[in-house]
Parts: sequence; structure tokens; C-alpha cells
Amino acid sequence: MNPILVAILLGLLQGILEWIPVSSEGGVALASTVLAGLDPGDATRLALFLHAGTAVAAVAYYRGEVREILDSLTRLSRRPFADETADLSFLVLATLATGVTGLPAYLALDAAVSELEGGLFLALVGGLLVLTGLVQRFAAALSLGERSRPDWADALLVGALQGLAILPGVSRSGTTVSALLLRGHEGESSLRLSFLLSIPAALAANALVLVDTGLPSIAPAQAVVALAVSAVVGYLTVDALVRLVRQVPFWAVCTVFGGLGVVGGLLVAL
Repeated sequence: MNPILVAILLGLLQGILEWIPVSSEGGVALASTVLAGLDPGDATRLALFLHAGTAVAAVAYYRGEVREILDSLTRLSRRPFADETADLSFLVLATLATGVTGLPAYLALDAAVSELEGGLFLALVGGLLVLTGLVQRFAAALSLGERSRPDWADALLVGALQGLAILPGVSRSGTTVSALLLRGHEGESSLRLSFLLSIPAALAANALVLVDTGLPSIAPAQAVVALAVSAVVGYLTVDALVRLVRQVPFWAVCTVFGGLGVVGGLLVAL
């Protein structure tokens, strides 16, 4: 297949899957092994690398919130988790918690995938996709929607779970949104916090890959195309999902996407 077409398809997958509870990393890694012939290790690192595109999409979509968060930097040390600093406090503490769990998970993943054959790698991703779908369905059933701003417990829990979502097949958005729902946040707020948190996490994951192994095993032109497509498609997908949540009860949205996660995981596992 034409390398640029492969890059477009990979960027398209990343842009769509990053925001719904079907693992973008798992989907892109699987597609990379099939379409580009990459081994599991290179496929996983490429999937992490492409998160930079959807980080750009999140910054563009939530540019107003990002500006307000940056403006609150000077007040963070005096009033953490106050009304005006709650989002920034959440992002800082959750990102630190992500690093605590995410770095060991990345190192363990790197060692594990290098030992896996293609079929075993597909089975691992499929199993984790099934688990993600079940967690999302459970969270949808118990969503309370009573809290207005995040606190330190939200940050520690969500950040730690996000670090574990570096495993291919575990949906970052599905895991973090599920945790926020279970903590009592309403649907649109859970999406907003999860998507904002994806920005530092994605940039950190991208930097980790570049420092560890350099540019993934594709040509620079392919990398640029894949990143650009993931950014554009990611922006459109965020907008569509937020609009959907405003029109449809969030438990229904979660149930549908959670069901897709289960079906997708079973198909991959089979």
C-alpha cells in the first residue's frame, strides 16, 4: 500500500479513536502491524507518537480553557483546588500521577512486546479492549453527575489510571472519563477534564518515545502527514462528541461506545 495512504489512514484512526472509549493506541498499533508491516514494538511506539496530533486538536478546541488555566498559574501556589485554580491543580497533580504509573508501564510494555509474536500481541490488545469496554459500561450505569469541580482525589485517581492506559488496548479517554463519572462528575465535565488532561500526557508520551528510540520507523513525510491528519480529524471528532453529549443522555453515549469497545475487543481477540 502507498506509504502516504497508510499515514493518512493511521492519522484518521488516531483522530477518531483517541476520544471514544476504544483504545486509539491499540487500534493504531494493530493497523500499523497490518498496513505498514511494523513489529509490535515499533507499532506501539508509533501509536504513542501520533498522540501529539490529537494533543494539538485538544489545545485548539479548548483554547479558551487552556488560556484561562495558564492565566491561573500565578494563583496556584496560594489557592490550589479553589474555584479559579481547580482545573490547573487537577491537571498538574494528575499529570504527576500519570508519570508515576506511566513510566514503569511503558518500560514493562517495551520489554513485553519485544517478546511477543504477532498473534500474541493481537490477543493481548484484544483482551485489554474487552476490559476497557466493560469498565466503560460499568461507569455508565453508575454515573451520578453531582460534582462541579475536581479535587485532589480525582487528580490522583484519574492520573494514575491514565498512566496505565499507555498499554495498547486500554482506552485513555474511556478509563479517565469512567473514573470521573464514578467520582460523581457529569458527562460533559468528565469529557472536558479528560480531554484537557490528554494534552500534557500526549506530549509527555511523545517526548518519551523520541528520547527512547527517536522518530518511529516511518519516513519523516509519513510522520508529518499522519500527525496533521490526526490533528484535523481529532478536532472534528471532539466537536462532534461534545455536541452529541449535549443532546443525548451521557449514559446512553457511554453504553453505545462501551458496547463498541467490547465488540471490537472480541473481534480482535478472535
